[in-house]
Amino acid sequence: MTLPFGIRDTLARRLSLTIMLAVAGTLALNLLLNLLLGNLGRPPLDRSGLLEQAASIFRMIQAAPVSLRPALTTAAATSAYQVDWYESASPVSAMLRTGASAPESEWAEVAANLIGVPDRRIVIFRADDPEAVTPGLHYGRASDPGAYFLGIVLDDQSSLVFTALHRSWGMRRKDRIIIICAILAASTIAVSAIVGRQLAAPMKRFAAAARRFGTDPKAPPLAEAGPAEFRTAIGAFNAMQAQIARFVSDRTEMLAAISHDLRTPLTRMRLRGEFIEDEEQQRRLFQDVDEMQTMIDEVLAFFRDNASEERSTNFDLAELLRTIIDDFADQGLEVPYDGPGHVVYFGRPFALKRAFTNLIDNAVRYATAPSVELHQAAQSLVVSVIDQGCGIPPDQLTKVFAPFYRLEPSRNRSTGGYGLGLSAARTIIRGHGGDLELRNRATGGLAAISTLPQHAA
Repeated sequence: MTLPFGIRDTLARRLSLTIMLAVAGTLALNLLLNLLLGNLGRPPLDRSGLLEQAASIFRMIQAAPVSLRPALTTAAATSAYQVDWYESASPVSAMLRTGASAPESEWAEVAANLIGVPDRRIVIFRADDPEAVTPGLHYGRASDPGAYFLGIVLDDQSSLVFTALHRSWGMRRKDRIIIICAILAASTIAVSAIVGRQLAAPMKRFAAAARRFGTDPKAPPLAEAGPAEFRTAIGAFNAMQAQIARFVSDRTEMLAAISHDLRTPLTRMRLRGEFIEDEEQQRRLFQDVDEMQTMIDEVLAFFRDNASEERSTNFDLAELLRTIIDDFADQGLEVPYDGPGHVVYFGRPFALKRAFTNLIDNAVRYATAPSVELHQAAQSLVVSVIDQGCGIPPDQLTKVFAPFYRLEPSRNRSTGGYGLGLSAARTIIRGHGGDLELRNRATGGLAAISTLPQHAA
């Protein structure tokens, strides 16, 4: 919806404009319906009062002397109809005594009952009926093509004709109210649907951009559109997204600098160790240097995963899991897979591959016979890595996600890593808007359950 120039586009003004458009649409539809179907705003003929007036005039003319009847009929005419009296010998009276009632004949019985003489000859016809061409009938055929006539034969065989130059009755009040309410409802629903759709569109785009930013920090900014309140919120969101992107970029550069600065003294330590004559001390020094180098590499890899610049894309999650399983199969480790053949997911495939590799590697390292299951729910995907080990003490299920925390307290590489695998896996899963949870199974072993919400590209 585009508001006129000079009017600030806000939610309040859009709602006000919606109400005005609904009312205007109702009036326009009501007017159009009146023009197409007739005077719906007026009462039906039997409730318009015309028949009662015709009955009164009929009784008055019936009782008046013949000499006064022309003057009385002229005086009885109103803005709604004209009244004419015709002598018994006139063609009009002859037509009324012998003519057939036209399509409006259903009102003839009503008129006869109101007059009080049910057996009275009454003829109702329209300007386009044959009776209307009777010679001597007083009305402007060219100026009033839609006239209606009610003819009554008097006791002396003369006749009284009421001519309504314009139709002045319509449908019943109940029917009119129903139609008007239907028009009001239709116009209100139509206008509200259009405006509501336009109001909801920027909100949907905003929600989609927020979800995408959760999985893709490099997502482009959202175009500012919609009412002023939405544009303000979108502007704040874009500014927040830009600040987070700058923070991630600065941290990535800092990590690169740390990596360079730490590798340099380690290299010097190794070079100086070459001058140590004691071979045992030299071996221990080189072992410590290698361990520090490995620790630094893992820590930097952990933080690089958090600050990954990998863009989100659509990929086959089931195929990704089978690729990881094939890598373990090449090492002689069979990891069964249970799940659908193809599942399209929008996310960072390399980061997720690292996360699931860490989970399967932990199951292989600390338990036996791991398996992978993939289940597709209504709005999410659930990846479970299940092993047949001894599980984890319940009070340790959440502590193991802390960086550098290990159930096995030694730092020996042969008994495990540095306690970063689960931390990195959960960080990656949460970076996709999901979560990672460890559960001890009732039948024995541990289940690492990753829940990934499904987002549109």
